[in-house]
Amino acid sequence: MRPVLLLAMGPGVAERLLGEPQWARLEGLVRTDRRLVAHAWDGPGSAVAAALAEAEVLLTCWGAPPLTAEVLAAAPRLRAVVHAAGSVKHHVTDACRVRGLAVSSAASVNARPVAEYTLAAVLFANKRVLHAAHRYRTLRRRHDWAAELAGAGNHGRTVGIVGASRIGRRVIALLAPFGFRVLVHDPYLAAEEAARLGVARVPLAELCARSDVVSVHAPEVPATRHLIGARELALMPDGATLVNTSRGSLVDQRALVAELCGGRLSAVLDVTEPELPPADSPLYDLPNVLLTPHIAGSLGTELHRMADHALDELARYARGEPFAEPVRWEELGYSA
Repeated sequence: MRPVLLLAMGPGVAERLLGEPQWARLEGLVRTDRRLVAHAWDGPGSAVAAALAEAEVLLTCWGAPPLTAEVLAAAPRLRAVVHAAGSVKHHVTDACRVRGLAVSSAASVNARPVAEYTLAAVLFANKRVLHAAHRYRTLRRRHDWAAELAGAGNHGRTVGIVGASRIGRRVIALLAPFGFRVLVHDPYLAAEEAARLGVARVPLAELCARSDVVSVHAPEVPATRHLIGARELALMPDGATLVNTSRGSLVDQRALVAELCGGRLSAVLDVTEPELPPADSPLYDLPNVLLTPHIAGSLGTELHRMADHALDELARYARGEPFAEPVRWEELGYSA
């Protein structure tokens, strides 16, 4: 018999995540009510509470309400959580580990668009596209661009990757055809693994000092708060670019803004601290900053790719097979 499934995610997410082909496949794999999506764990007697009591599997995505011990007590049949997005830390609690729930994540799928965004940022940064576009818009006349951009280009450049995470490794793979020297800082990266990836494992200070572009891909944990601070930024060469698609807290934003206002460095920032900079932040107007509203991850049509991955995992669960990409509890302390 098909397992009973309840969807749990933020308002409007299910409608973007699941197109009609995904809904059709989902309803062929499990028993579920597409009209019922748990945005919060409603009290006893509600439709959500009744569905939770019967659910064997949860399909979650962004905005899923936390699975606390109290919630799990109201879900006696729950055996698994399939997350159609990246990090599960916002809703999968330690109570889920104690309960022994099987958990899957689409983190590897969500890593792909972030890595693609990063590759584009690296290539544009070394080509000095942001600088050239701003100057062209300002000058609006013929100019000796070859002379002004004499130091630009991607040939012979060094890219520093902070964090050999799932996304960091995808970026490394995407950079390979371009002939960059790639430096990596990650305390969990073994020398043999670095050699296999074709990168040089170096201390963070050395990475910052040697890289034309520094791209941040470490997880948000207490140890990584302000990992890139005033010292690291000061070590970066004049004209270098910082790319951050991880979390804003990994970079000391006050120190970064000081460097950017001085014009010594450039930045491509998809995340900031706070997530929405105040209206008077110079980040909005600085010509050496490309600021985007946390769009590097799955967006638009890319959401269906995460849904398809989640459906593949649900199919494995329905067949009694283990997940292809399970969340490993021992790794949550140092992963995203």
